[in-house]
Amino acid sequence: MKNNINSILITTFAVLMVTLLGNQNMQAQDEAPTFSVSGTVDTYYRSTEFAPGTSFANLNGFALGMANIVLSYEGEKSGFVADLVYGPRGADAVFNSVGSSNLVNQLYVYYNVSDSFTLTLGNFNTFLGYEVISPAANFNYSTSYMFSYGPFSHTGLKADITLSDDISLMLGVLNSTDQTEAQPIGDDYMFGAQLGLYGQYINLLTGGSVNATQIDFTGGIDLSDSFFLGVNATTYEDDTIEFSGIALYPQYTFSDSFALGARYEAFTENGELGAFGDGDNTSFTITGSLTSGNMTIKPEFRVDTASDKFYTNADGATDSLASFVVAAIYSF
Repeated sequence: MKNNINSILITTFAVLMVTLLGNQNMQAQDEAPTFSVSGTVDTYYRSTEFAPGTSFANLNGFALGMANIVLSYEGEKSGFVADLVYGPRGADAVFNSVGSSNLVNQLYVYYNVSDSFTLTLGNFNTFLGYEVISPAANFNYSTSYMFSYGPFSHTGLKADITLSDDISLMLGVLNSTDQTEAQPIGDDYMFGAQLGLYGQYINLLTGGSVNATQIDFTGGIDLSDSFFLGVNATTYEDDTIEFSGIALYPQYTFSDSFALGARYEAFTENGELGAFGDGDNTSFTITGSLTSGNMTIKPEFRVDTASDKFYTNADGATDSLASFVVAAIYSF
């Protein structure tokens, strides 16, 4: 019965896309295509070998992040993105991939049906959450529990629709979460949606063989020319695990070269598969950002506190953990 429902939904989605394609004016002036190469290189030092149970920035001493190379081609109506990652951070980001695929962070093609409607097919980073895989796009170098519990990426077909200057809609049919190479035989597909309203985003991911449902809010507001407050809240439930959390991201820009930001996160898990089992966690992170040209230096101090002894330090199990990290990120 579930497979029949999936087939009906996928067929309906495909018919909608074809109909929208057919209704567009396919005539456009020739434009010169562009090819570009961009990316980042990051490395860091951690003061202690014991790290919280979040993704990235969790290795001991002088450590590597990743080299990220993004190749993109933009034609008159269509193009592609090939986003390649090398190093520990990249390996963590594509943990479900094997062989040469474990270098692929994103790999997709897109078609601009019109100025307000784009179809994308392939593997792309998730639309949920405030934080992302690229270290240059996050203010804090270490990542939140909400980000670390995922999803990281999706493979599927999505439609991005601009409804007005301030309102957008995304609809997608996707493989099971983080199944980036192909859909496992017998798994049900997932469905995603995002509604953008004046720079605030409400996200939904549902379906799959574990009957997952995740609702996520990501947004922020400029409190002044120099002070920004970001926010992320999420709730997730499937057949085996539940988690929820909220994080605030105050950031103050002192000059063109220096800014200071923090993250306060409260996170709760109920289940046996995650880092906490049944438990609560709060974390506070403060990060400096010193920029000179393409180079950014990020010193960061973080404290995690849990409702039970979920962490490990030199003395064994503990309910709190503190660490200092300084990272160097070069963007090109």
